[in-house]
Amino acid sequence: MNIAQVSPLWESVPPRCYGGTERIVSYITEELVRLGHDVTLFASGDSRTAARLEPICPRALRLNTGICNPSAPLTLLQERAFRLQNDFDIIHSHLDFVGFPLARRCSVPVVTTLHGRLDLAEYVPLFREFAERPLVSISDAQRRPLPWANWEATVYHGLPSDLYSFHPQPGKYLAFLGRIAREKRLDHAIEIAKRVGLPLRIAAKVDPTDRDYFHTEIEPLMDHPLVEYVGELTDAEKDDFLGEAYALIAPFDWPEPFGLVFIESLACGTPVLAYRRGSIPEIIDDGVTGFVCDHLGKMADAVKRVSLLDRHRCRQAFEERFTVERMVQDYLKVYEHLISDTEAFAVADAKRVVHGSSWTVHGLV
Repeated sequence: MNIAQVSPLWESVPPRCYGGTERIVSYITEELVRLGHDVTLFASGDSRTAARLEPICPRALRLNTGICNPSAPLTLLQERAFRLQNDFDIIHSHLDFVGFPLARRCSVPVVTTLHGRLDLAEYVPLFREFAERPLVSISDAQRRPLPWANWEATVYHGLPSDLYSFHPQPGKYLAFLGRIAREKRLDHAIEIAKRVGLPLRIAAKVDPTDRDYFHTEIEPLMDHPLVEYVGELTDAEKDDFLGEAYALIAPFDWPEPFGLVFIESLACGTPVLAYRRGSIPEIIDDGVTGFVCDHLGKMADAVKRVSLLDRHRCRQAFEERFTVERMVQDYLKVYEHLISDTEAFAVADAKRVVHGSSWTVHGLV
C-alpha cells in the first residue's frame, strides 16, 4: 500500500522532547514501513524516518526562531502533500481540520485523525460544512461534542513495546509530566504533594502562550522543599523518570482527548492518578491501573492507596491495549475500508456515466 503521512510542523518526527502528535505520527510511520508498506512522510527536514521524507522546512517550527509566519510552511505542506495525491492509495492527515478544503478536492481517500479537543462552539459550523470528511478519534470521549460527524473509528494511541522498560519497584516521589498550562492544574499536583508529604518531580515544557501563567502563578509554588522542576525530557530520560516514580499524578482539568503520558506511565508499570475528565475513564482502569478521581481531596486520598495496586498489571494493560502494533493494525483496517469504498464508488460512477452516455446516444438516434 502507498501511504502518505502528513504531520504538523511544530515538532520534528519524532520530537526531540515534548510533542504528542508528532510522536504518534512517527510510531505509525515506522511500523507501516516495518510491515512492508511504501510510506512517504511529509514533515520538517530535521525528522528521522525509515520512510521517504518530504521535507517542508529545514527545522521544526516551535524552536525555530527564524520563522516569523508559520502559516507559510504550513500552507506549503498541504500543497506538497495534495499535489502528489496520485502517488498514494491513501493520505493520512494529522493536521486536524486545516487540511479539509484540499482533502475535499482530492481524488484519493483522505482520512484525518483529530488529536485535539472538539468542544469549542466555533467547531460546529466548520465540521457541519465538512460533514463528509472521514475522521478518526483517539478516544470515544473526544467525539462527544460532534457525535454526528463521519467517524470511521476510534483508534487509541500506541507505543513501541520496547520503548519503555518495566520497573517493578515503586519509587518515593510523585511525577508530573507534560506541559505547564492552566488546564493541566500543576497547582493541584503541588498541593497534593504537600498534603501527603511526598516529593513531586515536574518534567514539563512551557509554551510561549503559558509563560505569564507559569511565572505569576506556578513558579512561586515551586519554592518548596518537596517540589523539583527538571524541565523537558527525552524518551530515554522519561523511562527512569516515570519508572522510578511512586505514581504519575495528572490532575488535568479539561476534556483530555487521550493523554499519551498515561500509557507511557503504564508501560513503565507506574500507576496513574487522574481526574475524571475526557478520555481518562477509557484509559485508566479505576482501582487496577490507577485511580480516577473527582476532585483534589479524592486524589490526595488515592495517593495513600497506590501501594495496593499491582505494577505488573499496569504493564500488562499497556501490552494488551496500547502498543504500536495494535494501533497500526487498527489504522490499516480504516485505510482498507476507505480505499475499498472509493474503488466501489469509482466503479459505480463509471457505470453510471457509461449507461448515461448510451442512453443519450440512443435518444439522439
